[in-house]
Amino acid sequence: MKREDLNDMLWFLAVAEERSFTKAAAKLGTSQSTISHTIKKLEARMGLRLLTRTTRSVAPTEAGERLIRSLAPRLEELETEIDELMEIRDKPTGSVRITLSDYAQESIVWPKLRPLLREYPDIKVELNSDNGFRNIVEEKFDAGVRLGESLDKDMIAVRIGPDWRLVAVAAPDYLATRPIPTTPQDLVAHVCINHRQARAGGLYAWEFEKDGREVRVRVEGQLTFNTSYAMIDAAVAGYGIAYVPESLVTADIEAGRLIQVLDDWCASFPGYYLYYPSRRQNSSAFRIVVDALKA
Repeated sequence: MKREDLNDMLWFLAVAEERSFTKAAAKLGTSQSTISHTIKKLEARMGLRLLTRTTRSVAPTEAGERLIRSLAPRLEELETEIDELMEIRDKPTGSVRITLSDYAQESIVWPKLRPLLREYPDIKVELNSDNGFRNIVEEKFDAGVRLGESLDKDMIAVRIGPDWRLVAVAAPDYLATRPIPTTPQDLVAHVCINHRQARAGGLYAWEFEKDGREVRVRVEGQLTFNTSYAMIDAAVAGYGIAYVPESLVTADIEAGRLIQVLDDWCASFPGYYLYYPSRRQNSSAFRIVVDALKA
């Protein structure tokens, strides 16, 4: 294969990955017309149409998909070999991309990585905060963070945090004019702050447990958020009862800004795990990040 062909194929992969000539051009630091012309020359040399172009989108053809499947593993092997060569340097180098929830990022991952990144300035870390579940292989993440109860069996999983629990809290002003709930079913008569789940798109049914009895309650209220931090702000402002991670509201409870209710019903959940493909050849930078995050 000529060097020109290899370069053109790399540009083709960029367009196929981004599903856009404009985004691929920005990523590669060239113009849209240049990259479009390059792909047309590649298709002409191969005698195959690799991309289907419309006014709104770009997608690989069947031949394009076959080329992607052929090139991707070879490029991954090349990247791994380059990473291994870079390990010869005095300090590890490389990039690590992790997808995780905002709570996992703020409570566990970022506090552990702060000192690490000062010690290893050549390691770059991208934390992609998203409360939904991502396909880390397809979306080219090095790893993801999930609760232990929702891990895929074909992944390597490393525990990075302790068990934790959700707690029901409300502002004193809100509870001053309403009866304090003593059972989860009492929440039906209260104004609650809902949490929309990113993966399923539905509202989270609040989960409680006491003496082996599990209860789920679907609550109603004026507000719905997809992050715990917004729910806490609304609860402090008196908009209702929120069900949020305990560690995020400890200071508000101690300061009297929030009052905890249903404490004996709030059960623990399995802690967070870092997970990644079992067949992945890991760089030294990735291994250092994993070691830093281990519980």
